[in-house]
Amino acid sequence: TVRRSQGGGVMGTGKTSDFPVRSASVVLAQTNIDTDQIIPARFLSTTERKGLGKHAFNDWRWRDDGSANPEFAFNQPHNNGRAVLLAGRNFGCGSSREHAPWALRDLGLQVVVSSEIADIFRNNALKNGVLPVVLPEAVVQDLMTRPDDVLTFDIVARELRTPDGTVHAFPLEAFARTCLLEGVDEMGFLLARGADIRNYEDTHHAR
Repeated sequence: TVRRSQGGGVMGTGKTSDFPVRSASVVLAQTNIDTDQIIPARFLSTTERKGLGKHAFNDWRWRDDGSANPEFAFNQPHNNGRAVLLAGRNFGCGSSREHAPWALRDLGLQVVVSSEIADIFRNNALKNGVLPVVLPEAVVQDLMTRPDDVLTFDIVARELRTPDGTVHAFPLEAFARTCLLEGVDEMGFLLARGADIRNYEDTHHAR
């Protein structure tokens, strides 16, 4: 179950903000999942975000003959529709590619939780509506044992809440939080304030 709040356009697409999020989780316990595993380089020729989800974790999800690998988490029916990924340490390492968060978003993911998330991936994720949440390793490991728990991610309070009432605070820079709440990227944030910018420019020139 995913709860969507009302807000501005998401990443300039005209959708509504996806936060707060309430969802059970998909677990990928592997450490050092790099961006080439998230979206292999051969799928980077497109600039279209839509449709990339089918290639997310491509070489783990699909066999050489094109059939689905039934053992991979995202091919298991009980994980359908889940918006939270619980991942092993050092998620998103490797080369910089915006296609990685694009693919995760198109796959239906809105939150990635790990004890360590690579800085470049983290920045790209925030710019594309994916919330990267860093928590202590012991907390992540505990959450992985209960993937069916519906977790609540409140970015106003910057808190993750579990069904038993446990609260885990997570860091989130104020500007990134504003963009996620408004459902915009950096350009969308500026465009939404066009009137204020024009007013400033007019008065600035007058001065």
